[in-house]
Amino acid sequence: MLTKRIIPCLDIKDGKTVKGVNFVDLRDAGDPVELGIKYAELGADELVFLDITATVEKRKTLVELVKRIAQNINIPFTVGGGISNIESVNVLLESGADKITVNSSAVNNPELIDKLANRFGSQCIVLSVDTKRVGNLQKIFTNGGRTETNKELVSWVTEAVNRGVGEILLTSMDHDGTKDGFALGITKLLSEMLPVPVVASGGAGNMEHFVDVFNKGKADAALAASIFHFGEIQIPHLKRFLLKNNISVRL
Repeated sequence: MLTKRIIPCLDIKDGKTVKGVNFVDLRDAGDPVELGIKYAELGADELVFLDITATVEKRKTLVELVKRIAQNINIPFTVGGGISNIESVNVLLESGADKITVNSSAVNNPELIDKLANRFGSQCIVLSVDTKRVGNLQKIFTNGGRTETNKELVSWVTEAVNRGVGEILLTSMDHDGTKDGFALGITKLLSEMLPVPVVASGGAGNMEHFVDVFNKGKADAALAASIFHFGEIQIPHLKRFLLKNNISVRL
């Protein structure tokens, strides 16, 4: 049985970790490198760092941050935010990132996925998906959840995997920051449908929610932010709880 992964997510703005609810009302959650070190020591399996206000001007800041992270932690980490070309990916991977994640740039230019997968391998290309229910459809949003697109969840992730994405980071905007639980329906749908791992994100509020997303949602990994940043759930306690519920995790 493959072990399930617990992944803290650090949203980065101006070099600081921030967290909001439904993608707005951001508040400071601390230094990303210090948090990364702490999570690695506590038993996190991986980390995700997302530069939520990424611009070309700030790219150098992110590269320096990635170098600091790589020098200080010993677990895999994924970096994303504004990545739109081969050069950016090359610099971030050379600076120490294990994987990169693309979102808006891939929606706007799907062929970018082909280029990145062919150059760097599918294993380090993650598609980050921000999705929200609109009427009867599960629509894809870009630009940090601000822009609705004409793409629908299932068709888009299917296309992306066919183009070479090696993992899906699925964020339900309806659940993000609410602490009411993960979006189990769409997580299960993608997990059972796709041949690549699905990381569930958005809505974690207690340890039972993690049990549900692994058992009912069939997720390969679960990502959370505020409950870890603000000490509401400790990763060692969570992993012991998961083991008691017959979910295989790495201690």
